[in-house]
Amino acid sequence: MTYTVRAKHWSGGWELHVEGVGVTQIRNLRDASRQAADLIETYTGTAVDTTDVEVVPDLGSLTSEVRKARELTRTSERLQQEAAAESRRVVRALKDKGLSVADAAEILGVSRGRVSQLSSS
Repeated sequence: MTYTVRAKHWSGGWELHVEGVGVTQIRNLRDASRQAADLIETYTGTAVDTTDVEVVPDLGSLTSEVRKARELTRTSERLQQEAAAESRRVVRALKDKGLSVADAAEILGVSRGRVSQLSSS
C-alpha cells in the first residue's frame, strides 16, 4: 500500500499530513518519508517501508513550475545520454575512417581528451 503524505510548509519546517492517520512535523523534507512511516506505524501498528510513502509538498502556484523543471531535467538527462552514445558511435566511425584524435576532436567540437574518453568507453 502506498501512503500519500501532504507536506505543508510553515515557519518551523513542514507539517506532514497522512490521510486517515494523523499529522506530524519535521524540520526539513529530507527525512519526511521516514517520519511519516514512523507515524503510520505508531498509529496503525503496521510496519511501513519508506518506499511506500509518497511525500507531496504543497507549494501552491509553484507546484506546476516544480513539475515542469523536474520534467525538463529528466528530458535533459535522457538527451545527454543519447548524445553521449551517438558521440561514441561517431568517434568510432571517424577512427575507423583513419582520422586522428585531433581531427576527430576538431570535427566534433570537443577536446582531444574527450575523444579519447569516448573511444575508450
